[in-house]
Amino acid sequence: MKLSKRRSALLAAGLSGALLLSACGGSDDSGSGEGSGGGEGGSFSIYIGEPENPLIPGNTSETEGGQVVDSLWTGLIEYDTETNAAAFTGVAESIESDDATTWTVTLKDGWTFHDGSPVNAQSFVDAWNYTAYSPNAQGNSYFFSNIVGYDELQAPTDADGNPTGEPAANAMSGLQVVDDLTFTVQLSSPYAQWPTTTGYTAFYPLPPSFFEDPAGFGEQPVGNGPFQAEEAFVPGQGITLTRYDDYGGDQPANADSVDYVVYAELDTAYTDLQGGNLDIVDTLPPDAIASAESEFGDRYIETEQGDITSLGFPTYDARFADPNVRRAFSMAIDREAITEAIFSGTRTPATSFISPVVPGHRDDACDACELDVDEANRLLDEAGFDRSQPVDLWFNAGAGHDAWMEAIGNQLRENLGIEYVLQGNLDFSEYLPLRDAKGMTGPFRDGWIMDYPVAENFLGPIYSTAALAPAGSNTSFYSNPEFDALLQQGNAAADDEDAIAAYQAAEDLLVRDMPEAPLWYRLNQGAHSERVDNVIINAFGRIEAAEVTVVG
Repeated sequence: MKLSKRRSALLAAGLSGALLLSACGGSDDSGSGEGSGGGEGGSFSIYIGEPENPLIPGNTSETEGGQVVDSLWTGLIEYDTETNAAAFTGVAESIESDDATTWTVTLKDGWTFHDGSPVNAQSFVDAWNYTAYSPNAQGNSYFFSNIVGYDELQAPTDADGNPTGEPAANAMSGLQVVDDLTFTVQLSSPYAQWPTTTGYTAFYPLPPSFFEDPAGFGEQPVGNGPFQAEEAFVPGQGITLTRYDDYGGDQPANADSVDYVVYAELDTAYTDLQGGNLDIVDTLPPDAIASAESEFGDRYIETEQGDITSLGFPTYDARFADPNVRRAFSMAIDREAITEAIFSGTRTPATSFISPVVPGHRDDACDACELDVDEANRLLDEAGFDRSQPVDLWFNAGAGHDAWMEAIGNQLRENLGIEYVLQGNLDFSEYLPLRDAKGMTGPFRDGWIMDYPVAENFLGPIYSTAALAPAGSNTSFYSNPEFDALLQQGNAAADDEDAIAAYQAAEDLLVRDMPEAPLWYRLNQGAHSERVDNVIINAFGRIEAAEVTVVG
């Protein structure tokens, strides 16, 4: 597929003198693409599952709602679809710092929200404060934990995590509006890669109308992206977004509208794609992968994904509190056999908690990711694990996880002598809240797609104490101060080499403690109908909806 987005200068990852990250112009690298001008018209449809929450950026941390939110908003920076590097094609003109601690963000003039209100410095500062303020219970709150004053926005809690009072403040002292187009961000410690994180959903701006009615806003959001919501999202059905003609970015939407259609079953969506009743499916059912390329030809899409699928462990459950039990389960799984038999080789067995698409991945990081039945049984015996009781294996329904979870269960039975019960009856929107509330009674399916292309994103948001669910995405409820300290050391490093060394040391602790068992990385497969072209599925698992052209 041809790529038509204009790209500005890519963000540097390391420190070199004064930190200066800014837009330096750009050029069309594929102007012959059909989507290069924008505005060709027509309508197309995209499959999604049911979003977990209303469509508010600060509370959207999963793929289904994230796909819609990314069509409605544009952040400070965006990510290049070929290199995954951050680029100044968003709202930010520059992000500058002399010490990697205090950052000055300068915005481009002329951006507006879909209701016509201006996108300004206050739009970002107010949005970030709202998301960080713990009584608002926003799932992306922890992404602001490194900003000075974040702790004062967290309510005091008892030993069980229940609030016992109100936060000391409702605005982070580390955020200051300078003027309409400028604000400053003071971090609690140096973080040279901080600008690269700001393209993620959590950092999107919010208009004044949000604060007047957050609940109503979540049903019919007002963003600043290439598409706008002129109607409310209907649970179980979806939403139609229309092109925003006053979009401030380089790439306006090519189509007049996009229909996001909710399906309870991926297989049903795939059948509709085959029958011409749906235009784009971003991931295929496992049993369709082998034949999809021959069936769809050049409408079949393969993308290297910045993701990882893992088997999470409820570390709060007495049966799985011992790291040796968790390591034993991991060592009883034959990843290569499953990826070949079920995924036709389109998954790569995981050897690290960090994806191969970002610097810091090691091919030999995880010794417990190798099949070793004898050692697995020795560890289980040493831990005194009761093999007479079956284990529950949890996964969300309708997304094609049944076959591989059953394969894992069969391997646990064969290699460890443990029976299993599949717990796969909950929809995604039901599964996630139960998982966040410590409702898993056994190992569970977990998946992560990177928010930003930094090794830390595969560690901190999933395993740090600051990211404990339900406020964050640490659903194994692992907490280790030594791990947290190494993450902070990596964030504060003066160059990429030192940062990666610290992140890898933190990963070594995960390998020892095994709160989750890395399973595989995905080479994502999608497909589209004959009605559309220029379909790009990026390494974040998102369809670049604005790029899609309707041709039939």
